[in-house]
Amino acid sequence: MKTISKQKPFEEIKEYLEKDEKVFLIGCGTCATMCHTGGKSEVLEMKDKLAEMGKKVTGWMVIPTACDSLTEQAIAENAQAIEEADSILVMTCAFGVQTVALYADKVVYPALNTLFVGSEDTPYHFSEVCTQCGECVIGWTGGICPFTTCPKGLLNGPCGGAKDGKCEVDSEKDCAWALIYERLKKQGRLDNMRRCYTPRNFLASLKPGKFSVE
Repeated sequence: MKTISKQKPFEEIKEYLEKDEKVFLIGCGTCATMCHTGGKSEVLEMKDKLAEMGKKVTGWMVIPTACDSLTEQAIAENAQAIEEADSILVMTCAFGVQTVALYADKVVYPALNTLFVGSEDTPYHFSEVCTQCGECVIGWTGGICPFTTCPKGLLNGPCGGAKDGKCEVDSEKDCAWALIYERLKKQGRLDNMRRCYTPRNFLASLKPGKFSVE
């Protein structure tokens, strides 16, 4: 499972840094490296772009996993270069940005937009696999999540707009409920298609989420 991200438009990053002359850069060696959004190559490319803008990059680093507690140690090891900077531009998922902000007494800006938690289908191609809704129903739907797989997030499907097994929202995409039907048919569980689900309980995934193991 990886956190999938993409780089923000550079104009947005320029707006963040408009009043800052000195910047420290942080990338991530895990998810952002896999997505080619915040690995070493992308951090160095950003360094060059900022230099062209007249910004001074006081230093940079790629933390192995920016969202874990080792980030505190990495920041401490680069304390002098970070202290010289007006702000930190973080090329990681939002979790990594928040982790850096927790340990660094500096203004922190995100250089990426976090899209979803997903899996790698083929090299550099990712798909969302879970919306983390707090009410998992895939035991009834053949292990296929209708919230995530259906663009409309229909819990009681299909919608009637599919054609030849393809979604009306995206004709290149298989209809989630057609996939569920075929999976349940193969398993001899088509009676599950007659199951009527109650409206989704959004209280099951209150934000910010908290959970304690007793």
